[in-house]
Amino acid sequence: MGKAETMRSQARREFDTWAGSYDRSLLNRFMFRPSYLAFLEELHRWRKDTPEPFHLLDVGCGTGTFAGMLAATSLPAEIVGLDYSAAMCQVASGKAHQVGMQKRVRFVTADSEHLPFADGSFDVVTCGNSFHHYPHQQNVVTEVRRILRPGGRFMLIDGFRDNIVGWVTYDVIIAAVEKHVHHAPWSAVDGYFKTAGFCEVRRRKLNYWFPLLLTVGTA
Repeated sequence: MGKAETMRSQARREFDTWAGSYDRSLLNRFMFRPSYLAFLEELHRWRKDTPEPFHLLDVGCGTGTFAGMLAATSLPAEIVGLDYSAAMCQVASGKAHQVGMQKRVRFVTADSEHLPFADGSFDVVTCGNSFHHYPHQQNVVTEVRRILRPGGRFMLIDGFRDNIVGWVTYDVIIAAVEKHVHHAPWSAVDGYFKTAGFCEVRRRKLNYWFPLLLTVGTA
């Protein structure tokens, strides 16, 4: 088994196993929720004065928490969540049905390197804290660019490993625990976006003890 398949199979096993307890993880407080709030802030700033509905894809959606948070706002989003773990998508779909949001949100099990959507299908794509599991990161960014409409946005958040706190957190501790992961430096992420054809690429750092980097590009 090659390195890429090892990363994929490990990630699927890990998240299939984790699906039942994922929402109770402390990472929700320290990493995931700050990421979701940053996405919502960006979306409100961008779309608050635009009444037309927009289509959003959340790549690596996990149990659908961000999709639920977005659906509960006044933003007119039509939301698709995508995850490589079928168990995560099952939990996410169950949560959406429980709160009556299944008409606005649906979930798809698929590979982020081969997005099962036509060119120009979405206005915005988000990806929070799953990018380090992707073996061919440039391919993912290129696929996202393909499915975005002109002027659409890609919002990516992953661990920021370019200071001492981030290096210890991600390159030492998490790499030792999760093995086959890669937290790309900010310069590499910037390069992925520009190679894929994104413009107006900007970034900002979140958190201190679990530092995160938000990168936004325009299609």
